[in-house]
Amino acid sequence: MFHSGDARKGNPELRSRVIIILIIVSTAFAFYTAYLFSLQIVNGSEYRRRAEEVARREAPISAQRGEIYDRNYDVPLVMNIDSFAVDIIPGELSAEDLQVVAGRLAPILNMDTEEILERIPEAYHHLFQPIEIKGGVSFATIARISERIEDFSGVTWHNKPIRSYLETGSIAHVIGYVGDITREELQVLYNRGYDVQTTLGKNGIEKEYDEILRGKDGKRFRKVDVRGRWIAGEDKAEIPPELGKNLVLTIDRNIQKLCEEALGERIGSVVVLKPHTGEILAMVSYPWYNPNDFYTDGGGDKFTTLSLDPKFPFLNRAIQSGYPPASAFKVVMTTAVIEEETFPIDKEVNCEGNIFYGDRIFNCHKKTGHGPLNLMKGLAESCDVYYYTIGTEALGIDVIVDYSRKFGFGKITGIDLPGEVPGLVPSPQWKESVYNAPWLGGDTINISIGQGYLTVTPIQMANMVSMIVNDGNIYRPHLVKEIRDPISGKITEKVEPALLHSASIRESTFDLVKQAMRGVITDGTAKVVITTNAVDVAGKTGTGEVGYDDRWHSWFAAYAPYNAEDPDDQVVVVTMVEAVNEWEWWAPKAANIIFQGIFADQTFSEAVEELNLWYLMN
Repeated sequence: MFHSGDARKGNPELRSRVIIILIIVSTAFAFYTAYLFSLQIVNGSEYRRRAEEVARREAPISAQRGEIYDRNYDVPLVMNIDSFAVDIIPGELSAEDLQVVAGRLAPILNMDTEEILERIPEAYHHLFQPIEIKGGVSFATIARISERIEDFSGVTWHNKPIRSYLETGSIAHVIGYVGDITREELQVLYNRGYDVQTTLGKNGIEKEYDEILRGKDGKRFRKVDVRGRWIAGEDKAEIPPELGKNLVLTIDRNIQKLCEEALGERIGSVVVLKPHTGEILAMVSYPWYNPNDFYTDGGGDKFTTLSLDPKFPFLNRAIQSGYPPASAFKVVMTTAVIEEETFPIDKEVNCEGNIFYGDRIFNCHKKTGHGPLNLMKGLAESCDVYYYTIGTEALGIDVIVDYSRKFGFGKITGIDLPGEVPGLVPSPQWKESVYNAPWLGGDTINISIGQGYLTVTPIQMANMVSMIVNDGNIYRPHLVKEIRDPISGKITEKVEPALLHSASIRESTFDLVKQAMRGVITDGTAKVVITTNAVDVAGKTGTGEVGYDDRWHSWFAAYAPYNAEDPDDQVVVVTMVEAVNEWEWWAPKAANIIFQGIFADQTFSEAVEELNLWYLMN
């Protein structure tokens, strides 16, 4: 039997065990003492910093989006108005309670219960952070929720301004609209500062200049407990947001409205630009849409309805639709034949109403024929037989293709809007690769009058006229004139004219082309319809056949003043009316009103009265 006195009597084995235990305990105590000293004294500040980071959550503070003005910089076209967004904190609700709350919110927010639940993936159900359910919510809706807050556990809201488009109608295709970021967009934009609650531009200027308009979000840091719940009274806005920059467009809202009314409810487009700078003064595409509709209850349904509309109201026809240029393309043919000197401009071609080429007969638009005419008269009268002849006998497809590309056809202009299409300049190589068929003489016949496979956009047609006006130079068309500070209003960046293309064509050639285009107005096809006395106009009509059922596109591409002392006074106007409209040869008629309104400083109604257009008067 063991007695405590045995150790005192000098049991060496037991004494060794006691000493070892004491050493181990002392060493452990010293180690933990040193470790605690290191944690609290030596590295205490670092660990406190880490602990605060773990307990701190970031919440973005949305930046005010920049306003958009027309070139006069007086009244905004687009601004922000107060609104709210509704959130749910899923961590505060069980799965069953979340289902109930979503069902109660659905009719108030005009959403489906499933739509609300889809915004809160199961992986987020444990989070004590708010997840946005719907933005653009009115104060009245928030009041309805707050009055019954006991029925909406886990529901909160925050201020989130929405866009207000003060000018609606045709300007929508220029400005565009904004919306919530999609998962696909977030994957692309995440590394550029975008997050799941970002509102970004979806179309038009709003999309093209989104990073300038959106500014930079601030950050609010919030402390949470071990379960991730906010600790009351610990909110602090550490980093304030930076306001988005304001944009000043090249658009003149008065000219925009004039063009909109001149086109009317006809599917088509209008482009007005300054050829010596590339500034777009007006861009109209019909039908259009009202982006304000997307930010009201039922906005999603309205968006879906517009998306399914067979008239394609979201399509900006000025830059996103290619059409056969028809007889307006004869301006390119005229330039080519003068510059190449392959066919004397005074040599006459006898038009008898048609021409036999290969095994086919190709008709002129004037079935009785024009009789003998030279180049000047050929363009003025828009004689198809004349251009069939020079296309096949004097130029050939390779030269026609070369000059088409010199005028910018077949490639985008680089305008500062998304979605521009390049059109098509066909060639023998193209036809072989696409159709596995050789180029035929009939193809050259068709392209010589702007038909066949050739397609151009209205903005490209405007550049074509600009090249004539500028003696070979084309400036990149653009819609933003200035970027301004949102607080001081000072210009931070001014958009200067950028040379897009310069063609090596003699100035004397362009002088003759201008004379020929003026002849279209004074002695040719446009004489009866371009009746304005406010300015001298030079241009070219175009009537493009579509299919075989007597449907026609209507073009008019022109500029004024014809002989301007100051080049800055000149404007190019291109009107295009699609064949789906009832035929009324409206493109030159619309241009007549537009030129009258611009140069007489008149509204649409005043221009119609001055021109005595009885068929538009009430």
